[in-house]
Amino acid sequence: MSDKSSPNYEPGAPIDSMVDLIGSRLSTATVLFHSAIADRLGVSATDVKCYTILRQSGPISAGELAERVALTTGAITGVIDRLEKAQLVRRVPDPRDRRRVVLELLNNPEREQAILALYQPMGQAMIELIHGYSEAERALIGDFLTRATEILEAETLRLRQGAASPKL
Repeated sequence: MSDKSSPNYEPGAPIDSMVDLIGSRLSTATVLFHSAIADRLGVSATDVKCYTILRQSGPISAGELAERVALTTGAITGVIDRLEKAQLVRRVPDPRDRRRVVLELLNNPEREQAILALYQPMGQAMIELIHGYSEAERALIGDFLTRATEILEAETLRLRQGAASPKL
């Protein structure tokens, strides 16, 4: 599903063409992939990313999840409602503070398998792609992806904190 107007990187091309590929085509493809997953689950792409954060972090409070994704308490309530309806998470009282709610993944192996099945074809294709590279190339790609992710996380934080930039 390649758009002919989308940037491609050719060896020897200027570095900005690689930056354009990463910043435009790859990022858009990633967002659209997660939107397609969300559609299949009956939730939004933001909901899927919140679910992913819970998978990575383990149980966290609703407030902490809201903070991580920069949503208001009202908006995170909607996210949690949809994730509960989709049978992905549940709210449990925080044993240390009854005023807080902790979110945890539901223990539903059948549902988990169904979700993993949505990701499986893409995961398998990525494994096959990675196997086409030498160990040294994989190390370089891994280093690049790690550092690019760190840059993206730092820039997101900078934007969220309102660092000096023009207001739009």
